[in-house]
Amino acid sequence: MKYLYLLIITIGCLLPVAFSVEIASAKEPSQSSGLIRVAIIKGADSVTIDGDGVLATDAGGKPIVLDLPVAVRSERGRILAGNSSSQLVRLAAGGLMRVNGKSYRGQIELSLQNNGKILVINELPLEQYLIGVITSEISSTWPMESIKTQAVIARTYAVAKRKERSRAFYHLESTVMDQAYEGSDEEDSRAVRGVIETEGEVLTYNGTVIQAFYHANSGGRTESSENVWGVALPYLKGVECQYGLTSTTSSWEQSVPLSKIESSLKAQKVYGLTDIKAGPRNNRGRLKTVQLETERGTITILATKFRMAVGSTVIRSTNFSVRVEGGTAYFSGSGYGHGVGLCQYGAKQRALDGFSYTEILSYYYPGTKLSKLSEF
Repeated sequence: MKYLYLLIITIGCLLPVAFSVEIASAKEPSQSSGLIRVAIIKGADSVTIDGDGVLATDAGGKPIVLDLPVAVRSERGRILAGNSSSQLVRLAAGGLMRVNGKSYRGQIELSLQNNGKILVINELPLEQYLIGVITSEISSTWPMESIKTQAVIARTYAVAKRKERSRAFYHLESTVMDQAYEGSDEEDSRAVRGVIETEGEVLTYNGTVIQAFYHANSGGRTESSENVWGVALPYLKGVECQYGLTSTTSSWEQSVPLSKIESSLKAQKVYGLTDIKAGPRNNRGRLKTVQLETERGTITILATKFRMAVGSTVIRSTNFSVRVEGGTAYFSGSGYGHGVGLCQYGAKQRALDGFSYTEILSYYYPGTKLSKLSEF
């Protein structure tokens, strides 16, 4: 029988275990880049916790004894963990902890959101977090220079968000709303190597850490930040990216019933949808707007808003054409993602062609400089 004891410990005690036999004697990712707080579960009624050598504290630092695995649940504005009831529960271990079956390093913190649901945060050293991002965002079988590229942009993105959200309860989402992060289950030596060989490196512009946006596939050219978010950043003006066209993700087709699209657009007060037409395109070839023909008239909606409403994995980019037949919309497009910044598949192909990670980064983020976090 395993028990969970709630004690107060320091992060410094949480030394990571070796990731695999292959790197057991190798240097491990540094903890010098500080900690990052990642929301891994939001809006849960209950969460299952398991692990070996797990220690925990409640909001007041009082020990709790739990029989693991245990289902921690929300009830009447409190978190119920075993016989304990608290507003906050902190968990830590010398090795890995499992939350709903997924493994995580660092500490786990459970608290209640305003709606009474459970919020789960994974707090861990930034460099260890990056390993999980690499294996969640791309494949670690990709060329090493593309893995190192991903390590740098993921670190840059995280550092910028940590500063921007320094007063928030957490710094990052674990989904594509920020960066995909699935914990430590898929860690491997190649991801670790990519992090170690770029340790502490971030992209800067005029001495400031940049907004390192990136996406899966540009479809032939990357997008300007101004066209997507209305903010013109000098290092995100868009570049040609024919390398991305070598991937099967560069083009796509999708069919969606008009009734389903209408349901997705209720917030835009779309009723009686009968047709969809492509609007004008911007200077990067992507749609600015989409025209929705309804029984009440024509509604013009931003293409970016239309894509997110219908689903970013359904309408994969705003570079598409559309026709409607028999109550179904047929989409044909190119690219995957918002198109701003680095194209992941483009970076992969450039690495295969012999470009270094520094060359790849300088191409997709022109005018930037590779800097060390220790310089700030």
